[in-house]
Amino acid sequence: MTELMQERSIHRDLTELTVAESMHPGVVTCPLETPLRHVARMMALYRIHAVVAYGEDDDDIEGPGLWGVVSDLDLVRAAVPGRLEDLTARGTAVTPAVTIAREDTLQHAAQLMSEHDVTHLIVVDRGRKTPVGVLSTLDLARALAT
Repeated sequence: MTELMQERSIHRDLTELTVAESMHPGVVTCPLETPLRHVARMMALYRIHAVVAYGEDDDDIEGPGLWGVVSDLDLVRAAVPGRLEDLTARGTAVTPAVTIAREDTLQHAAQLMSEHDVTHLIVVDRGRKTPVGVLSTLDLARALAT
């Protein structure tokens, strides 16, 4: 067996890996009214690229309703015209909060990211839809590299 064939036999396919195996547990959140400068501080402090903005209770979700994601790119877009001081998470969380269950495959995660043009998925418990973690494109890249 050649080295390439041996290497391929060791690696698992994205259809064999679950979201739970690659996600980052925990979710950094902020209320919709949070000023963008505070969101930027959260990203810098926790060295993350996205913060989940939440609102009032929603009938479909236990606890605070997911509203959207403020990504690092959303933050940069708001800063370019000099509007950072005037905006909150509510007006900037334009990246949709796309959810995925921790039991789903990374193949399904990659498909959702491609379809929705997002870099982060909110990982939820399937039955309760409670956020339990985040899966990013970097997490997928790490899975592909190993």
